[in-house]
Amino acid sequence: MVTMVTMGTRFWTLAGLALTAACGGEVQRTQLIELWTDDVPAFGVFVPSERERGALGPDGERLPPLYTSAGGARLAENPLLDYVFLNLEGSYDAAAVSAIAAGLEASSAFGEKTLLVRIPPISTDGAEAARMRVAEALAAGADGIVLPHVRNVAEAELAVSFFTDVGADVWSPANPNGTVIAMLMVEDAEALAAVAQIADVPGYSVLACGIGSLSQALGSREAGEAGNQEVLAHAKRVGLPDMITANATDVANRIDEGFLGLLMNGPEADAHIQAGRLAAGR
Repeated sequence: MVTMVTMGTRFWTLAGLALTAACGGEVQRTQLIELWTDDVPAFGVFVPSERERGALGPDGERLPPLYTSAGGARLAENPLLDYVFLNLEGSYDAAAVSAIAAGLEASSAFGEKTLLVRIPPISTDGAEAARMRVAEALAAGADGIVLPHVRNVAEAELAVSFFTDVGADVWSPANPNGTVIAMLMVEDAEALAAVAQIADVPGYSVLACGIGSLSQALGSREAGEAGNQEVLAHAKRVGLPDMITANATDVANRIDEGFLGLLMNGPEADAHIQAGRLAAGR
């Protein structure tokens, strides 16, 4: 029996909907997975919004970020990037996933970039909404999904089930030939207390710390960094990559510590990545 998920007027088949290439051929492993399989640090950026900063709607409301295929195409033409990180945690928009995926596919002169999409936490709108967003984003062209604020083992297991439900071939130590990235983020005191057990949940690809949110939850940057290092230690223990935001001043140190995903932001992102590539011998 084939299960169907309704998302507005769209219907998604939860039987391998993310596993068929546009041309009907075999899905290839992404550049990010290839690098991480060889323990090579990878570099990416937050996808920048194309909306003018501070833009307001007709009633004075703040407008959400804007993402277009043209923006995705510009990212595709940047030879420094291994992946791009589309942050939809605060304002989920399936059309944005489609637009960036289309733009990335429009140009492959510098290799196809891996598209990671961060959706809202399970706790924001409930498990079923999160489940449908995983399905929808994969169907729209995402190569991987990021689940933020995973609070405990039960939510980690639930998050993994979202990928199982769509038949996604998740890359993990137990499935080294997988093609889809599933990333879980530890960002709360409750989650940090259970990080060893969360790390041991099978079936996902990346364990990372949201250091800004964790620092706020714990009351200081120092406590957040200690938690970040604890998450990194458990990621290494179970053979998973860890991702961290970085810049030119700390990227070499983060690489030395063992982070395999370095995520940059802002107009100086290219300079930060160049410093990171130099430190990584790339």
